[in-house]
Amino acid sequence: MSLQKFILRLMMMLPGRWLVKLSGRPPIEIDGRVMDPRAQFIAAQGARGPNVNDMTVEQMRDLSNAGLAMLDAAPRPDVTITDMSIPGPTGRIPARRYAPSQASGALPGLIYFHMGGCVIGNLETCHSFCTMLSEIAGCVVLSVDYRMAPEHKFPAAVDDAITAFRWAKANAVTLGMLPGNIAVGGDSAGGYLSAVVSQTMKAAGEQGPSVQLLIYPMTDLEATGGSMESCAEVYPLTKDVMDWFMGHYLNSPEEGKDTRVSVMKASDLSGLPRAIVATAGFDPLRDQGAAYADRLREAGVPVTYHCYDTQVHAFTAMGGMIPAARQACEELATDLATALRVKA
Repeated sequence: MSLQKFILRLMMMLPGRWLVKLSGRPPIEIDGRVMDPRAQFIAAQGARGPNVNDMTVEQMRDLSNAGLAMLDAAPRPDVTITDMSIPGPTGRIPARRYAPSQASGALPGLIYFHMGGCVIGNLETCHSFCTMLSEIAGCVVLSVDYRMAPEHKFPAAVDDAITAFRWAKANAVTLGMLPGNIAVGGDSAGGYLSAVVSQTMKAAGEQGPSVQLLIYPMTDLEATGGSMESCAEVYPLTKDVMDWFMGHYLNSPEEGKDTRVSVMKASDLSGLPRAIVATAGFDPLRDQGAAYADRLREAGVPVTYHCYDTQVHAFTAMGGMIPAARQACEELATDLATALRVKA
């Protein structure tokens, strides 16, 4: 553990009211919700960093990697981890397999896509969370490091996500996964990609995921109002950051109307897999995640929905410093275990 992380961990042991004072402002309240004091302290530190519009992509990636490494929890110890690669549309896609160490025989599977606006992030971004999902849900997780923009603009990430899911289905036995019980999931951009995979498999008439785990997903790039306005300046996903991501990801703004960018625009959501949808109270994407959960329910899809009212975007990578974030992650892993058993 670095000295900086050790000092931050000691700071996080202070009473919440002290951390709020150290953040330099009163408790943050938006839309009737009060932010977790530890999330508020972290947000205050992050907001002092450079403006996203003044950074190169590489600088943003380095800053994000360092920041998340500071906040994340330690990986779960009872999980076997194997780095590998899988065939992609234009070459090999880096991936990482997680499996409970004491497991024997085939287990349900989960294909996981990390957050990062399809511009930043890598296999380390969700590493600890993937160990938690594997251990608590009792499943084999395949985390996929899909191609990112601006080197690879839309639809490269989508193509890699779809390819990875199809490859996992075809190689389920080798991966130790139960054929027919392979879920798809991710946080933020990864949640969006998971929803695209689910819709694509349905449209193609192929066997789709058994479950879709959508954690604070982007579902409508053209959404306005609501949390898109009230939470537009909340660290870490501000409006400027979202615009920066999409400016790098898309070839043109018109692509926001494509259902492979805005899954909410699909006309028919019936027949999609059982869904677990989670949002954060202090997140511009909160309302569109909730709206997508509502549309899925209306279409007859079984949905488990949580809004973690005190948390901010990216809480899946903050479990090392924010106890409530860790508890939320554990609840989602337990929900996944339940959903996978339904499909067993």
